[in-house]
Amino acid sequence: MTIRLVLADDHVLVRQGLRKLLESAGFVVAGEAADGREAVHLVRSENPDVAIMDIGMPQFNGLNAALELARSHPQVRLVVLTQHDEPQYVAEALRCGVKGYVLKSQAARDLVRAIEGVSRGEVYLSPGVASAVAEACASPRRGVDGLSMRERQVLQLIAEGNSTKDIAVHLNISAKTVESHRSKLMRKLDIHDTAGLVRYAIRRGVTQP
Repeated sequence: MTIRLVLADDHVLVRQGLRKLLESAGFVVAGEAADGREAVHLVRSENPDVAIMDIGMPQFNGLNAALELARSHPQVRLVVLTQHDEPQYVAEALRCGVKGYVLKSQAARDLVRAIEGVSRGEVYLSPGVASAVAEACASPRRGVDGLSMRERQVLQLIAEGNSTKDIAVHLNISAKTVESHRSKLMRKLDIHDTAGLVRYAIRRGVTQP
């Protein structure tokens, strides 16, 4: 049975390289996306077996996309392909429903194995993140638990430096609703200024510094 894939990365050259690698391995690439929001739409339309996503995409990152897809399309296996080997990124990815975590530096060796593994129902982690997984499991820190999907989206956009008006346009909601989400974020996270939200988002892998 041929495995059908979708790719999401904000760099077109990366997507082109991945497509060539994966098609040469016998997979079918059903489509490409430049950010997490496009990836979600693509999965809904193409219903692939596996979705491969970068973490660090603007506006709607790979972890937000993974969380939404894990809820709406649990049959689609999720693999992240990233440069990040820090514990907070690995732990947050696993919490968001990711089944494969592959470092870009090891993609040529690990990505095909990851796709085949998750397609069989396994979890695949690049050997380079083994110590990060151990640290994440031993740590008492929690991820972005307790936040709704919309609150995660607002948190990422705040951390990326978007104004209330910009966030409202991105998410097609009112500025008043954005401010309401900001207030809820601060209350839930016990953080009382924007700088604190930014630091939290970076620390938890919601966005990159």
